[in-house]
Amino acid sequence: MSRHRALRAKVRRGIAKWPVLIVVFVVLIGLGWAVLAWAGDVLNKRSQALAQNCSEGDSVLRVSATPSIAEAVADVARAYAATRPVVYDHCIAIEVVSADSSMVLDGLTTTWDEEKLGQRPHAWVPDSTLWATRLSALDAKLVGSAPKSVGTSPVLLAAPEAAAPVLKDFRWTEMPDVTDWTKFGTDWGRFSVAMPDPATNTASALAIQSALADGTGPVTAESLGSEAAKAKLTKLAAAVPPEVPATTRDALRRLGDSATVNAAGFSVTPVSEVDLFRHNTGKDAPSKPLVGVLPAGPAPVADFPYVPLGGPEVGEAEVRAAQAFREFMTEPGSQKILAGGGLRVESTQDRPTPSPGVSWPAVTEHLVPADATTTQQISSAWASADRGGQVVTVLADVSTSMKPRLDKVKAALRGQVDRSVSGSFGLWEFARSLDGAKPYRQLVGTGPVAEKRDALRRAVDGLKTSEGSQLYSALAACYEAAHDGYVAGRINRVVVITDSPSDGGIDLDELKSRLHGTDLAVSFIAIGDEVDKAALTEIAQITGGSVSVVENVDGVETALGQVLSTNG
Repeated sequence: MSRHRALRAKVRRGIAKWPVLIVVFVVLIGLGWAVLAWAGDVLNKRSQALAQNCSEGDSVLRVSATPSIAEAVADVARAYAATRPVVYDHCIAIEVVSADSSMVLDGLTTTWDEEKLGQRPHAWVPDSTLWATRLSALDAKLVGSAPKSVGTSPVLLAAPEAAAPVLKDFRWTEMPDVTDWTKFGTDWGRFSVAMPDPATNTASALAIQSALADGTGPVTAESLGSEAAKAKLTKLAAAVPPEVPATTRDALRRLGDSATVNAAGFSVTPVSEVDLFRHNTGKDAPSKPLVGVLPAGPAPVADFPYVPLGGPEVGEAEVRAAQAFREFMTEPGSQKILAGGGLRVESTQDRPTPSPGVSWPAVTEHLVPADATTTQQISSAWASADRGGQVVTVLADVSTSMKPRLDKVKAALRGQVDRSVSGSFGLWEFARSLDGAKPYRQLVGTGPVAEKRDALRRAVDGLKTSEGSQLYSALAACYEAAHDGYVAGRINRVVVITDSPSDGGIDLDELKSRLHGTDLAVSFIAIGDEVDKAALTEIAQITGGSVSVVENVDGVETALGQVLSTNG
């Protein structure tokens, strides 16, 4: 009996250890996650506290945006502000102001008008790189870093509803030759394209490029100087309606107010897709929307660049904030917001609805845009063709400091002479004692460029340097001669190319006393840092001209195109 009890005692079982180990392991994992979550929450709260503390205080990043996308840019800015951005220990707030690109460019390069434009911006979103190019041509230091496109918009023809189906096969390259609606099988009379000044209206500038381009482009300086290109520009200018609205928005408004085709005084006008979308859906939308027609063939496209600005008004925090906001604008969430505002972006095919008059057609071919210099040359060539062309007198500095720069100045002048379609042109030079005691010499009197082209080429080729730089005396004489030869109804201007201050002759006050006002603009292309920019700016402001500052002579050709493409 005792043995039997002993055997039963040996087979008694204890509690298994592995379930206990599993329970302990699970508990430890749970505690670990709790500790990590607590630590993460502490760190997150600490980082938020540090961010909200912003030891260097608050900083406002001011962004000026072209009106067609200003609202969408403001929406992106609000999304960025929600991330509580901190740059260089500054809490960053974004302020977006809607402003026409031409006004922003003028303000940045002359005197900024806070009453009209708000405070001076730290970044700029115009509708095209054309504007960044012009800003760089006028003063390269004002472009803080390379522009970056945040979206695109093809250029269309805005047409009344009845006309749109008729234009379905129209091509940009037909613009110079089509002058009557009979080309499209209708009896609506004259066919004309309202082309608001391409120097201030991007859609016009790109439409002219498309009319001049062979195939997908680009238009080059060489092709622009060809007889074929001059003939096209002459035809385009001849077909311009008698009264062209100053801006694309004005042209859309007039076209939209017209009940029938051609009632506006013109048939159609170029417009970016997003501008047409805003026109048709804005608070002043027409009762009958205008219809956007995408001409067949390569399409010109506006690229809406984000341009960080430079200059003494932009501090280091604003520089960094402008760059950070530029990157934020190209993120998918921001791109979706911009797409909702009517831009085309790569990350989504979403389109805003409703969109009366805009069908968002697929763009299968893109026009390759002209380079920066040629773009300016196209605008100046158009200015030389439109309404008889300009009356231009160039006063060139030939002082010894210009010696290493003179060849490129001569190339720029020769190119302008060769590309001018019509208008008048003259050439003077200045230094010291060039013509007896006179510090200046008239090389070719201002007259029709078609008649004086050969003489102008010879005069440009013959430029050589001499001592001295009596700018004010030379300008007084040149200005007086240009004023005596003033041609009413045309843009008259004197363009001075110089790299040094005046070193003798009459003083600045005496020169200013001889200027007659804003009917004859004096514009300067100043090369390098030795010029007296303050004095040149005074003269330009008195006469309604401008001052373009280029760091080196490579920018002269672009700057000359910029000056000659403007209406002032």
